Amino acid sequence: MKKAMIFVLIVLLAVPSILVAGGTGENGAKSVKIGFIGPMTGDNANYGVLCNQAVKLALSEINAAGGINGIQIELITEDSEGSVEKGLSAIEKLSSSDKIVALVGPVFTGISFAVGARCQDEGLVMVTPSATHKEITAIGDCVFRTVVSDGLQGEVAGAYFAQALGYRNIAVLYTKNDYSQGLYEGMKTSFEANGGKIGVVETCQVGDKDFKTQLTKIKAASPDAIYIPNYTAEMAQILEQASQLGMTIPFLSGDGFSNPDIYNLAGAFCDGVVYVAPTQVEESTAYVDFVNKYAATYGVKPDSFATNAYDATRIVADALATVYKNTGKFDRADVRDAVAATKDFPGVAGVVNFAENGDLIAYQGVYKVNGTTPEYLGAYSVIDGKLTKVN
Repeated sequence: MKKAMIFVLIVLLAVPSILVAGGTGENGAKSVKIGFIGPMTGDNANYGVLCNQAVKLALSEINAAGGINGIQIELITEDSEGSVEKGLSAIEKLSSSDKIVALVGPVFTGISFAVGARCQDEGLVMVTPSATHKEITAIGDCVFRTVVSDGLQGEVAGAYFAQALGYRNIAVLYTKNDYSQGLYEGMKTSFEANGGKIGVVETCQVGDKDFKTQLTKIKAASPDAIYIPNYTAEMAQILEQASQLGMTIPFLSGDGFSNPDIYNLAGAFCDGVVYVAPTQVEESTAYVDFVNKYAATYGVKPDSFATNAYDATRIVADALATVYKNTGKFDRADVRDAVAATKDFPGVAGVVNFAENGDLIAYQGVYKVNGTTPEYLGAYSVIDGKLTKVN
């Protein structure tokens, strides 16, 4: 009897965990699991909530259409609370206990570094809709993104500020996290290569509420403009407190400014801000349908990261369908390979292709806020050191 029990135990341990997670349809599996990690609570929860809603919308559509050959895609959402520690706990649960076969997210850059390393170790594909630091995809071949690398964003930003706006002396106030620092460093390199100077650099911490000391120093230096590549919670207070100090210096920012919550938090102070973010999505039927369905379902419109999350989810689902059709199961390595093989995917944000390193192949858009309405100034790239307008 003991020998029989040991034999059964060995057989169970030998079954690939991915079959337990996803099953094979014909063997009676009802669902295959994917995960999402993002800030669902805290000061910057709006980013996570908007992205998570996009993932749920995509899966509701896919599952309503039959899922993967009758197998439903089950979403397991974990709240990172904007914390690396919480993010690591989330991926531990998702990978080991829930046995997901793919991850959409994380939303924040610093958490994506930590979670990405774990995904790489686990052979688990991860597609982030919003982690922009240029080194994220250098983690390994399991890490992809549907957002433009801040290597390109910073390059376009620095070139645009110098060549198009004619600025020569910029001040910077950035938050000490991977996202903000990565954008600052990329912009700085490009801006200085174009003859510009970063005259004043001030920093803050995530969660800070008072920025008047930093702003007073910046005001005294009289720069041409101030670059604030942060998240909405910090940017809103920076803009308001700058107004209270009587500052009229132009503000510049990055893709964090594309979150519409900035106008709820600091609408009266956003006029004139120029920011670099994903290119404006063409008003295709697919995009309009997505925005309308998202708004009808959740009562708000999606931001660019939510749009990226919707496309990331559909890319993952497409990979699952391909793998199941070819193998009859959901092996993590096969799912990773199928995501990597994505070619000319018809995303609602535009056609999606990944570079060999997992980066999204794209350009960058430039926007200027009129009141509380962002005006699209065009899509740009930097070719041979020259700022080039693509459309």
